[in-house]
Amino acid sequence: VNTNYVNHEALENNPKIPQSLKASDFLLPRHIGPKENEIGKMLEVIGVTSLQQLIEQTIPQSILIKEKYLENLAAILPMPHAKAESLALNSLREIAQKNKILKSYIGCGYNPTILPKVILRNVLENPAWYTSYTPYQAEISQGRLEALLHYQTMIVELTKMDIANASLLDEASAAAEAMYMCYSLHEGDKKTFVISKDAFPQTIALVKTRGEAIGVNVVVADPFEFPFSENKDVFGVLIQNPDNLGRVKDYTELIQKVKATGANVAIAADLMSLTIMKPPGEMGADIAFGTTQRFGVPMMFGGPHAAYFATKDALKRKMPGRLIGISIDCHGSRAFRMSLGTREQHIKREKATSNICTSQALLANMAGFYGIYHGPKGLEQIANRIR
Repeated sequence: VNTNYVNHEALENNPKIPQSLKASDFLLPRHIGPKENEIGKMLEVIGVTSLQQLIEQTIPQSILIKEKYLENLAAILPMPHAKAESLALNSLREIAQKNKILKSYIGCGYNPTILPKVILRNVLENPAWYTSYTPYQAEISQGRLEALLHYQTMIVELTKMDIANASLLDEASAAAEAMYMCYSLHEGDKKTFVISKDAFPQTIALVKTRGEAIGVNVVVADPFEFPFSENKDVFGVLIQNPDNLGRVKDYTELIQKVKATGANVAIAADLMSLTIMKPPGEMGADIAFGTTQRFGVPMMFGGPHAAYFATKDALKRKMPGRLIGISIDCHGSRAFRMSLGTREQHIKREKATSNICTSQALLANMAGFYGIYHGPKGLEQIANRIR
């Protein structure tokens, strides 16, 4: 039987078809959760007769949705019967076929890439990699920790900074983190942050939002024309290189001028470009960050894409995000672990360097493996082809 021409849904809803001939791959019977008798025992221990009674005793009456309203809601928004997994997948395929695959010219840090199949099969599509959580238990996470250390090392080599973290959420939020790091370095004494008018629009928008929340005056301007010597309230400057129009500049003299006023400088740099361009570390920047999407991570309709974040060794205690380091285990052997955890919110609480816990370990590892796969010469060749 050609299943493409069989109306499975009609068969499922036909009362004349014996149950034994209908689909059996429903989620509910396979769901690993408490059974009815187990729920009854727990309710008895708690001292209530039903889940509804438990809800009514737990949730304040002012926000509790009454049962009568739920009945009306069911009439207004009738939900279809649950589908078997195979039928649900068929429905999703029908919806997916309506997508139109078009070329994207958005730019702004989003670029088409070629993901090597060995990384696609063995990392992105491998549940051992894509389902893993934060490696708090170092003893069972040595492989992922080593991969993240390779990623950090690659970022350090490309940016020519001293230290890099294990990735952040995305480039725009990494920009906000860079602003807050500069702000904290000045202990809140200065309130003005300058961001280049030629930075990516989503970066400018997010930095403005974060600045408003912490009482920072975010000024969007041309950094070459901004009067830094006259404005003593500036604590940091953010520059995009290449900028939103694709222009590449050497900011060394500008950075010296800015740092002479006591402000810090962060550069958002295209990671691939750093294989052939002067890196932020050699320009004198205090912070380098950006997206790693160039390194084999598909655009995936706009994300997610890991951000890299690197800084100087003297500033490492203020750096946001997780940091992977090398230690010694109880047998005297080399071991990988998360380092300098005292910067993080689970220890420092409101005094943490950042309250964004989310890294992008899977995508950071993909970027790291992409760098290992191509090697320095291969990455340089790709960059020259893009140029």
